[in-house]
Amino acid sequence: MQEALFQYLLRLGDDSLILGQRLSEWCGHGPILEEDIALTNISLDLIGQATSLLKYAGEVEGKGRSEDQLAFLRYENEYVNALIVEQPNGHFGDTILRQFFFDAFRKPLLERLILSKDKQLSAIAEKSLKETRYHLKHSSEWVIRLGDGTEESHIKIQESVETLMRYTSELFYEDKVDAELQKIGVACSLQEVKIEWDKTVKDVFHEATLKFPENNWKFDGGRQGRHSEHMGYILADMQYMQRAYPNMEW
Repeated sequence: MQEALFQYLLRLGDDSLILGQRLSEWCGHGPILEEDIALTNISLDLIGQATSLLKYAGEVEGKGRSEDQLAFLRYENEYVNALIVEQPNGHFGDTILRQFFFDAFRKPLLERLILSKDKQLSAIAEKSLKETRYHLKHSSEWVIRLGDGTEESHIKIQESVETLMRYTSELFYEDKVDAELQKIGVACSLQEVKIEWDKTVKDVFHEATLKFPENNWKFDGGRQGRHSEHMGYILADMQYMQRAYPNMEW
């Protein structure tokens, strides 16, 4: 059970860590000052969530690794985040849609994890949910604004849909880790989460006048440590200081 819980916490923590790293790249580059600050704050929320999850993962693993060591000193194939969070920021619409897809997944997941029989995971989920509700409100409102906005904004975010939808199925990937933890009431069914995700996305797309892609492409592998070509560049930036100056602390 400990190994399954460790892997589960890594998945949750790595999703937050890598998406937080991606969003931090917008700092100083936002389209308007308000969004520059908003995206940076969301990034900080995600890094905070990753800190809590990876710290607990280190405790569960029992090998003395801290949250910093888990965040910065693993090889690429040891990260188990979903592929969608490592995709490039692209233009503002790409970033917003990527965030919306993730937020629409993470909110119902956290709502269910509050009921986890693991008290520490439940507490992390409860704290994270308050932030994630705001994240979803922010991203969904922007999807609607861009989709139902100008002709150019509609075209661009519709192209984002065509590009990013293929990565969403992996968010609901389940294996023996999930099965073992669901059996003892620690984890929840991701198929139940998907039902709510489907409804949220459908409702927002309807209001945004966006169409679902006609193809049924699905890309995955992140949960097994198989990543896109973008992951190495993320880690090169993220891990530089710890690898250049081992064991450094601020």
